[in-house]
Amino acid sequence: MSIQQGSPAKIKLRTTVIQNNQKEEFAFDLNGQVVQMGDTLYIRYKEKQEDGETVPVTVKITPDSTISIIRSGNVRMQMKFAYRKKMDTNYRTPYGIFLISTYTEDLHVSLKDRPFSGIVTIDYGLYMKDAKVGDYHMVLEFTT
Repeated sequence: MSIQQGSPAKIKLRTTVIQNNQKEEFAFDLNGQVVQMGDTLYIRYKEKQEDGETVPVTVKITPDSTISIIRSGNVRMQMKFAYRKKMDTNYRTPYGIFLISTYTEDLHVSLKDRPFSGIVTIDYGLYMKDAKVGDYHMVLEFTT
């Protein structure tokens, strides 16, 4: 199966969150899919929430290294990341829509051919209005 049609992938997602001087770490080993459409790469997987709901997630990587993380379900959002840039997005919840922003401190994408695999690293601050919510370090590894 070609990457244009989609290939099954093993995904490791590690996130470190620092909020109010407290550090939390999350780690997930997931099955997903990698699809390449033109020069854009899509990594898809389902994330299990604390309430047991499964949320489809798509990580979109464009040739200019802009990254979007798109979540759908009860809570919908598309977080965007671009190196040293502030990016705004709407965070849709059952309680209404909130404006959130990310400021990407560091962003790195590394891809390999055989087997097709990659590592995406994003360090960012999350903001609501002008107030900083926390600092995040995310590493997503995939292998087809």
